[in-house]
Amino acid sequence: MRIRRCAVLFFEPREQIGFDLNSLLSGGAGLHRELRWLALAAHLEAEVEVDGDERELLGALSPGFWIDSATLEPRFAASLQRLLEQGLIVAEDARHAGYRERDDTLRAGHWWPAAAMAHRLARWQGLDSVSVMEANEMTTAAELRRKLGPPPVHAPQRGDARARVTLPRVDGNDFDALLARRATCRNFDGERSLPFELFAHMLQRVFAAQAQVRIDDDTVFLKKHTPSGGGLHPTEAYLIVQRVDGVAPGLYHYHAADHALQPLPAPDEPLETFARRALAGQHWFSNAPVLAVLAPRYARSFWKYRNHPKAYRALVLDSGHLSQTLYLSATELGLAAFVTSAINEIDIERGFGLDPLVEGPLAVCGFGWRAQRMETTEFDPNEEVWTPTPEKQ
Repeated sequence: MRIRRCAVLFFEPREQIGFDLNSLLSGGAGLHRELRWLALAAHLEAEVEVDGDERELLGALSPGFWIDSATLEPRFAASLQRLLEQGLIVAEDARHAGYRERDDTLRAGHWWPAAAMAHRLARWQGLDSVSVMEANEMTTAAELRRKLGPPPVHAPQRGDARARVTLPRVDGNDFDALLARRATCRNFDGERSLPFELFAHMLQRVFAAQAQVRIDDDTVFLKKHTPSGGGLHPTEAYLIVQRVDGVAPGLYHYHAADHALQPLPAPDEPLETFARRALAGQHWFSNAPVLAVLAPRYARSFWKYRNHPKAYRALVLDSGHLSQTLYLSATELGLAAFVTSAINEIDIERGFGLDPLVEGPLAVCGFGWRAQRMETTEFDPNEEVWTPTPEKQ
Protein backbone atom coordinates (compact mmCIF):
# COMPACT_ATOMS: atom_id res chain seq x y z
CA MET A 1 0.00 0.00 0.00
CA ARG A 2 1.40 3.39 -1.02
CA ILE A 3 0.99 6.24 1.45
CA ARG A 4 1.90 9.88 1.99
CA ARG A 5 1.14 12.61 4.50
CA CYS A 6 -1.85 14.89 3.95
CA ALA A 7 -1.17 18.17 2.14
CA VAL A 8 -1.74 20.74 4.91
CA LEU A 9 -0.86 19.84 8.49
CA PHE A 10 -0.15 21.92 11.60
CA PHE A 11 0.61 20.85 15.15
CA GLU A 12 -0.63 22.70 18.21
CA PRO A 13 0.76 22.03 21.70
CA ARG A 14 -2.32 22.88 23.76
CA GLU A 15 -2.03 23.32 27.50
CA GLN A 16 -4.90 22.46 29.81
CA ILE A 17 -4.80 23.64 33.43
CA GLY A 18 -7.10 22.23 36.10
CA PHE A 19 -7.46 22.20 39.87
CA ASP A 20 -5.19 19.75 41.70
CA LEU A 21 -6.04 19.19 45.38
CA ASN A 22 -2.91 17.13 46.06
CA SER A 23 -0.74 19.94 44.73
CA LEU A 24 -2.51 22.43 46.97
CA LEU A 25 -2.18 20.24 50.08
CA SER A 26 1.52 19.71 49.44
CA GLY A 27 2.16 23.45 49.26
CA GLY A 28 1.97 23.81 45.51
CA ALA A 29 -0.12 26.16 43.41
CA GLY A 30 -3.07 23.76 43.37
CA LEU A 31 -2.99 23.47 39.60
CA HIS A 32 -2.46 20.54 37.28
CA ARG A 33 -0.90 21.17 33.88
CA GLU A 34 -1.49 18.80 30.97
CA LEU A 35 0.03 19.23 27.52
CA ARG A 36 -1.79 17.71 24.54
CA TRP A 37 -0.53 17.65 20.96
CA LEU A 38 -3.23 18.26 18.37
CA ALA A 39 -2.91 17.74 14.63
CA LEU A 40 -4.85 20.27 12.55
CA ALA A 41 -5.47 19.33 8.92
CA ALA A 42 -7.33 21.53 6.46
CA HIS A 43 -9.16 18.64 4.77
CA LEU A 44 -10.59 17.32 8.05
CA GLU A 45 -13.58 18.55 10.02
CA ALA A 46 -12.01 18.14 13.45
CA GLU A 47 -8.66 18.24 15.22
CA VAL A 48 -6.90 14.96 16.06
CA GLU A 49 -4.90 14.33 19.22
CA VAL A 50 -1.62 12.55 18.48
CA ASP A 51 1.12 10.97 20.56
CA GLY A 52 4.89 11.13 20.17
CA ASP A 53 5.22 8.18 17.78
CA GLU A 54 2.44 9.55 15.58
CA ARG A 55 4.07 12.99 15.46
CA GLU A 56 7.37 11.40 14.54
CA LEU A 57 5.79 9.35 11.75
CA LEU A 58 3.93 12.34 10.31
CA GLY A 59 7.12 14.37 10.38
CA ALA A 60 9.00 11.65 8.51
CA LEU A 61 6.46 11.27 5.69
CA SER A 62 6.42 13.51 2.63
CA PRO A 63 3.23 15.30 1.59
CA GLY A 64 4.33 15.12 -2.05
CA PHE A 65 5.90 11.70 -2.61
CA TRP A 66 4.29 8.27 -2.19
CA ILE A 67 6.14 5.49 -0.39
CA ASP A 68 5.36 1.83 0.22
CA SER A 69 4.07 1.40 3.76
CA ALA A 70 6.02 -1.85 4.01
CA THR A 71 9.25 0.18 4.16
CA LEU A 72 8.28 1.74 7.50
CA GLU A 73 9.84 0.53 10.72
CA PRO A 74 7.69 -2.12 12.50
CA ARG A 75 7.32 0.14 15.55
CA PHE A 76 5.17 2.50 13.48
CA ALA A 77 2.57 -0.16 12.58
CA ALA A 78 -0.03 0.92 15.18
CA SER A 79 0.57 4.61 14.52
CA LEU A 80 0.17 4.11 10.77
CA GLN A 81 -3.15 2.32 11.19
CA ARG A 82 -4.60 5.01 13.45
CA LEU A 83 -3.39 7.91 11.30
CA LEU A 84 -4.90 6.27 8.22
CA GLU A 85 -8.22 5.93 10.06
CA GLN A 86 -8.07 9.59 11.10
CA GLY A 87 -7.15 10.84 7.61
CA LEU A 88 -3.79 12.41 8.51
CA ILE A 89 -2.06 9.86 6.30
CA VAL A 90 -3.67 9.15 2.92
CA ALA A 91 -3.38 5.96 0.93
CA GLU A 92 -3.98 4.93 -2.67
CA ASP A 93 -6.17 1.93 -1.83
CA ALA A 94 -9.97 1.99 -2.17
CA ARG A 95 -10.58 1.58 1.55
CA HIS A 96 -9.17 5.03 2.32
CA ALA A 97 -10.48 6.76 -0.80
CA GLY A 98 -12.68 9.25 1.10
CA TYR A 99 -9.86 11.00 2.91
CA ARG A 100 -7.63 10.81 -0.17
CA GLU A 101 -10.28 12.50 -2.31
CA ARG A 102 -10.74 15.31 0.25
CA ASP A 103 -6.97 15.79 0.35
CA ASP A 104 -6.81 15.79 -3.46
CA THR A 105 -9.51 18.49 -3.56
CA LEU A 106 -7.45 20.66 -1.25
CA ARG A 107 -4.30 20.12 -3.31
CA ALA A 108 -6.11 20.99 -6.54
CA GLY A 109 -7.29 24.28 -5.05
CA HIS A 110 -3.76 25.73 -4.73
CA TRP A 111 -4.46 27.03 -1.22
CA TRP A 112 -1.79 28.81 0.79
CA PRO A 113 -1.58 26.39 3.76
CA ALA A 114 -2.08 28.94 6.55
CA ALA A 115 -5.13 30.40 4.78
CA ALA A 116 -6.62 26.95 4.25
CA MET A 117 -6.22 26.21 7.94
CA ALA A 118 -7.70 29.53 9.08
CA HIS A 119 -10.64 29.16 6.69
CA ARG A 120 -11.36 25.65 7.90
CA LEU A 121 -11.15 26.36 11.62
CA ALA A 122 -13.18 29.59 11.62
CA ARG A 123 -16.39 28.01 10.35
CA TRP A 124 -19.42 27.78 12.67
CA GLN A 125 -22.24 25.28 12.85
CA GLY A 126 -25.51 25.57 14.77
CA LEU A 127 -24.36 28.56 16.82
CA ASP A 128 -26.98 31.00 18.13
CA SER A 129 -24.73 34.02 18.60
CA VAL A 130 -27.58 36.20 19.87
CA SER A 131 -28.40 33.84 22.73
CA VAL A 132 -24.71 33.68 23.65
CA MET A 133 -24.42 37.47 23.73
CA GLU A 134 -27.59 37.81 25.78
CA ALA A 135 -26.53 35.12 28.25
CA ASN A 136 -23.19 36.87 28.76
CA GLU A 137 -24.82 40.33 28.96
CA MET A 138 -22.77 41.60 26.02
CA THR A 139 -25.51 42.89 23.73
CA THR A 140 -25.34 46.67 24.19
CA ALA A 141 -22.35 49.00 24.07
CA ALA A 142 -22.83 49.77 27.77
CA GLU A 143 -22.73 46.08 28.63
CA LEU A 144 -19.58 45.59 26.55
CA ARG A 145 -17.93 48.51 28.38
CA ARG A 146 -18.87 47.06 31.74
CA LYS A 147 -17.65 43.55 30.87
CA LEU A 148 -14.56 44.32 28.83
CA GLY A 149 -13.49 47.73 30.03
CA PRO A 150 -13.02 50.67 27.66
CA PRO A 151 -12.08 49.94 24.04
CA PRO A 152 -8.93 51.30 22.38
CA VAL A 153 -9.18 55.04 21.76
CA HIS A 154 -11.67 55.95 19.00
CA ALA A 155 -9.38 58.38 17.12
CA PRO A 156 -5.66 57.84 17.77
CA GLN A 157 -3.20 60.70 17.55
CA ARG A 158 0.22 60.43 15.93
CA GLY A 159 2.93 63.00 16.38
CA ASP A 160 2.63 66.56 17.67
CA ALA A 161 -0.97 67.83 17.56
CA ARG A 162 0.31 71.39 17.01
CA ALA A 163 1.67 70.36 13.61
CA ARG A 164 -1.68 69.20 12.30
CA VAL A 165 -3.00 70.61 9.02
CA THR A 166 -6.69 71.39 9.46
CA LEU A 167 -8.74 70.44 6.40
CA PRO A 168 -11.84 72.36 5.28
CA ARG A 169 -15.30 70.84 5.63
CA VAL A 170 -16.74 70.83 2.10
CA ASP A 171 -20.43 71.22 1.34
CA GLY A 172 -21.74 67.85 0.26
CA ASN A 173 -23.52 66.89 -2.95
CA ASP A 174 -26.12 64.23 -3.69
CA PHE A 175 -23.59 61.45 -3.33
CA ASP A 176 -22.57 62.69 0.09
CA ALA A 177 -26.24 62.65 1.08
CA LEU A 178 -26.50 59.06 -0.17
CA LEU A 179 -23.50 58.04 1.93
CA ALA A 180 -25.03 59.71 4.99
CA ARG A 181 -28.21 57.62 4.59
CA ARG A 182 -26.26 54.36 4.33
CA ALA A 183 -26.86 52.50 7.58
CA THR A 184 -27.13 48.89 8.65
CA CYS A 185 -30.78 47.89 8.93
CA ARG A 186 -31.88 45.78 11.88
CA ASN A 187 -35.60 46.38 11.39
CA PHE A 188 -36.97 44.91 8.18
CA ASP A 189 -40.65 44.90 7.26
CA GLY A 190 -41.55 41.27 7.75
CA GLU A 191 -44.70 41.46 5.62
CA ARG A 192 -43.92 43.67 2.64
CA SER A 193 -42.51 41.97 -0.45
CA LEU A 194 -40.16 43.42 -3.05
CA PRO A 195 -41.43 44.16 -6.57
CA PHE A 196 -39.84 41.88 -9.13
CA GLU A 197 -38.30 44.76 -11.13
CA LEU A 198 -36.72 46.27 -8.03
CA PHE A 199 -35.29 42.91 -7.04
CA ALA A 200 -33.85 42.44 -10.54
CA HIS A 201 -32.41 45.95 -10.50
CA MET A 202 -30.55 45.27 -7.25
CA LEU A 203 -29.02 42.03 -8.54
CA GLN A 204 -28.05 43.70 -11.79
CA ARG A 205 -26.26 46.52 -9.99
CA VAL A 206 -24.45 44.44 -7.41
CA PHE A 207 -23.72 41.02 -8.88
CA ALA A 208 -24.24 41.13 -12.66
CA ALA A 209 -21.49 41.19 -15.26
CA GLN A 210 -21.62 44.53 -17.05
CA ALA A 211 -19.28 43.33 -19.81
CA GLN A 212 -17.18 40.31 -20.75
CA VAL A 213 -13.64 40.07 -22.10
CA ARG A 214 -13.12 36.77 -23.94
CA ILE A 215 -9.49 35.73 -24.31
CA ASP A 216 -10.45 32.28 -25.54
CA ASP A 217 -13.50 30.04 -25.36
CA ASP A 218 -12.36 28.80 -21.95
CA THR A 219 -10.86 32.06 -20.65
CA VAL A 220 -13.37 34.83 -19.94
CA PHE A 221 -13.11 37.82 -17.60
CA LEU A 222 -16.08 39.78 -16.29
CA LYS A 223 -16.48 43.49 -15.64
CA LYS A 224 -18.65 44.31 -12.62
CA HIS A 225 -19.46 47.44 -10.63
CA THR A 226 -17.01 46.40 -7.89
CA PRO A 227 -13.25 45.78 -7.93
CA SER A 228 -11.90 42.26 -7.56
CA GLY A 229 -8.42 40.85 -6.99
CA GLY A 230 -6.87 40.13 -10.37
CA GLY A 231 -10.14 41.08 -12.07
CA LEU A 232 -11.26 37.48 -11.46
CA HIS A 233 -14.59 38.08 -9.67
CA PRO A 234 -14.66 34.68 -7.96
CA THR A 235 -17.44 35.49 -5.46
CA GLU A 236 -20.81 33.92 -6.22
CA ALA A 237 -24.19 35.03 -4.85
CA TYR A 238 -26.41 32.30 -3.40
CA LEU A 239 -29.82 33.71 -2.55
CA ILE A 240 -32.40 32.99 0.11
CA VAL A 241 -35.49 34.59 -1.43
CA GLN A 242 -38.31 35.03 1.09
CA ARG A 243 -40.61 37.77 -0.23
CA VAL A 244 -40.26 38.84 -3.86
CA ASP A 245 -43.24 39.28 -6.17
CA GLY A 246 -43.19 36.64 -8.89
CA VAL A 247 -40.35 34.58 -7.37
CA ALA A 248 -41.17 31.45 -5.38
CA PRO A 249 -39.61 31.50 -1.91
CA GLY A 250 -36.54 29.28 -1.81
CA LEU A 251 -32.85 28.92 -2.51
CA TYR A 252 -31.26 30.16 -5.73
CA HIS A 253 -27.91 30.64 -7.43
CA TYR A 254 -27.48 33.89 -9.34
CA HIS A 255 -25.82 33.58 -12.76
CA ALA A 256 -23.74 36.73 -13.19
CA ALA A 257 -23.27 36.52 -16.97
CA ASP A 258 -26.88 35.66 -17.86
CA HIS A 259 -28.53 37.77 -15.11
CA ALA A 260 -30.72 34.82 -14.17
CA LEU A 261 -31.79 32.76 -11.16
CA GLN A 262 -31.17 29.03 -10.95
CA PRO A 263 -33.55 27.34 -8.45
CA LEU A 264 -31.86 24.98 -6.01
CA PRO A 265 -33.32 22.21 -3.80
CA ALA A 266 -35.20 23.47 -0.74
CA PRO A 267 -33.55 23.17 2.68
CA ASP A 268 -34.60 20.41 5.07
CA GLU A 269 -36.45 22.89 7.29
CA PRO A 270 -38.76 25.90 6.82
CA LEU A 271 -37.08 28.68 4.87
CA GLU A 272 -37.33 31.22 7.69
CA THR A 273 -35.76 28.71 10.10
CA PHE A 274 -32.90 28.08 7.69
CA ALA A 275 -32.37 31.82 7.25
CA ARG A 276 -32.09 32.39 11.00
CA ARG A 277 -29.80 29.38 11.37
CA ALA A 278 -27.58 30.68 8.55
CA LEU A 279 -27.33 34.03 10.35
CA ALA A 280 -26.45 32.45 13.70
CA GLY A 281 -29.70 33.59 15.32
CA GLN A 282 -29.58 37.23 14.21
CA HIS A 283 -33.35 37.59 13.89
CA TRP A 284 -33.08 41.30 13.11
CA PHE A 285 -31.50 40.32 9.76
CA SER A 286 -33.10 36.97 9.01
CA ASN A 287 -36.52 38.29 7.98
CA ALA A 288 -35.16 40.47 5.16
CA PRO A 289 -36.93 39.71 1.86
CA VAL A 290 -33.65 38.73 0.17
CA LEU A 291 -30.47 37.32 1.69
CA ALA A 292 -27.34 36.89 -0.41
CA VAL A 293 -24.62 34.47 0.64
CA LEU A 294 -21.23 35.68 -0.63
CA ALA A 295 -19.30 32.52 -1.48
CA PRO A 296 -15.99 32.68 -3.35
CA ARG A 297 -15.01 29.97 -5.80
CA TYR A 298 -11.50 29.59 -4.47
CA ALA A 299 -10.05 27.93 -7.55
CA ARG A 300 -11.04 30.94 -9.67
CA SER A 301 -8.77 33.17 -7.59
CA PHE A 302 -6.09 30.62 -6.80
CA TRP A 303 -5.76 29.75 -10.51
CA LYS A 304 -3.70 32.93 -10.75
CA TYR A 305 -2.56 33.33 -7.15
CA ARG A 306 -1.35 29.78 -6.48
CA ASN A 307 -0.31 29.11 -2.87
CA HIS A 308 -0.17 32.89 -2.50
CA PRO A 309 -0.15 34.37 1.03
CA LYS A 310 -2.33 37.33 -0.03
CA ALA A 311 -4.93 35.48 -2.13
CA TYR A 312 -7.35 34.69 0.71
CA ARG A 313 -7.13 38.29 1.95
CA ALA A 314 -8.14 39.48 -1.52
CA LEU A 315 -11.22 37.25 -1.36
CA VAL A 316 -12.24 38.79 1.97
CA LEU A 317 -11.87 42.23 0.38
CA ASP A 318 -14.07 41.10 -2.53
CA SER A 319 -16.92 40.42 -0.12
CA GLY A 320 -16.43 43.85 1.43
CA HIS A 321 -16.55 45.55 -1.96
CA LEU A 322 -19.72 43.70 -2.94
CA SER A 323 -21.49 44.46 0.33
CA GLN A 324 -20.71 48.18 0.07
CA THR A 325 -22.08 48.26 -3.48
CA LEU A 326 -25.17 46.50 -2.17
CA TYR A 327 -25.55 49.04 0.65
CA LEU A 328 -25.28 52.06 -1.64
CA SER A 329 -27.50 50.54 -4.33
CA ALA A 330 -30.20 49.68 -1.80
CA THR A 331 -30.01 53.12 -0.18
CA GLU A 332 -30.34 54.90 -3.53
CA LEU A 333 -33.40 52.78 -4.38
CA GLY A 334 -35.08 53.49 -1.05
CA LEU A 335 -34.28 50.09 0.45
CA ALA A 336 -32.40 49.00 3.56
CA ALA A 337 -29.42 46.63 3.71
CA PHE A 338 -27.08 44.73 6.00
CA VAL A 339 -23.96 42.56 5.92
CA THR A 340 -22.61 40.18 8.55
CA SER A 341 -19.81 37.65 8.86
CA ALA A 342 -21.33 36.14 12.04
CA ILE A 343 -22.75 33.18 10.14
CA ASN A 344 -23.00 29.41 10.46
CA GLU A 345 -20.88 28.49 7.46
CA ILE A 346 -21.31 24.73 7.80
CA ASP A 347 -25.11 24.98 7.88
CA ILE A 348 -25.04 27.24 4.81
CA GLU A 349 -22.71 24.88 2.96
CA ARG A 350 -25.02 21.96 3.60
CA GLY A 351 -28.12 23.93 2.66
CA PHE A 352 -26.70 25.02 -0.70
CA GLY A 353 -24.61 21.90 -1.35
CA LEU A 354 -21.24 23.66 -1.21
CA ASP A 355 -17.83 22.09 -0.63
CA PRO A 356 -15.93 24.42 1.75
CA LEU A 357 -12.61 23.68 0.07
CA VAL A 358 -14.04 24.63 -3.32
CA GLU A 359 -16.73 27.24 -2.68
CA GLY A 360 -17.55 28.44 0.82
CA PRO A 361 -19.41 31.39 2.37
CA LEU A 362 -17.53 34.34 3.85
CA ALA A 363 -20.46 36.66 4.62
CA VAL A 364 -24.21 37.15 4.18
CA CYS A 365 -25.82 40.39 3.12
CA GLY A 366 -29.44 41.28 2.43
CA PHE A 367 -31.89 43.96 1.45
CA GLY A 368 -35.55 44.90 1.61
CA TRP A 369 -37.99 47.43 2.99
CA ARG A 370 -37.24 48.99 6.37
CA ALA A 371 -39.94 48.59 9.01
CA GLN A 372 -42.03 51.55 10.13
CA ARG A 373 -40.96 51.18 13.76
CA MET A 374 -37.52 50.61 15.27
CA GLU A 375 -37.74 47.53 17.47
CA THR A 376 -34.00 46.75 17.44
CA THR A 377 -31.57 49.63 17.94
CA GLU A 378 -29.78 50.87 14.84
CA PHE A 379 -26.70 53.07 14.68
CA ASP A 380 -28.03 56.31 13.23
CA PRO A 381 -26.46 59.10 15.34
CA ASN A 382 -27.17 61.83 12.78
CA GLU A 383 -30.81 60.75 12.44
CA GLU A 384 -30.49 60.42 8.68
CA VAL A 385 -32.64 57.28 8.58
CA TRP A 386 -35.01 57.41 11.53
CA THR A 387 -37.01 60.58 12.19
CA PRO A 388 -36.85 61.33 15.92
CA THR A 389 -40.10 60.94 17.82
CA PRO A 390 -41.47 64.04 19.63
CA GLU A 391 -40.25 62.86 23.03
CA LYS A 392 -36.70 62.58 21.64
CA GLN A 393 -36.66 66.08 20.16
